[in-house]
Amino acid sequence: MDRAEFNQIFTQDFLDQLLPLNLSNKFFEALYGDASDGAYNIRLQFVSASDEQIVLEFNLLQRLGKCMVCSLTYGLPNVFSRHPLININNMIKKIEEKGVKVENWYLGDTKEVNNSLHTIPFYLDLE
Repeated sequence: MDRAEFNQIFTQDFLDQLLPLNLSNKFFEALYGDASDGAYNIRLQFVSASDEQIVLEFNLLQRLGKCMVCSLTYGLPNVFSRHPLININNMIKKIEEKGVKVENWYLGDTKEVNNSLHTIPFYLDLE
């Protein structure tokens, strides 16, 4: 597949299907018992693609009146990789249904872009 084909597959609409916008509230309800205790919203974003790898990001966007710096976002790659609500294996299945063959996936370390945005790289190695 070429870059144009990846751009057609990895639209924001498709990414929002993989990780629905309301999932943030469900995640914090499971984590804290109350969605209003969550400091950020989680959204999946397309970053880049090559013949060998696709790079997506989990964007952690600060909620109004909450503190991202006070949140424990650095341990999230381990949590996201196995959390049943995030369900990365199901995401991979849906991506493969689009004709993209994923050999391996892994999450990078949390990056603090600024006080209101942290990101977690999501790497998809292709067959």
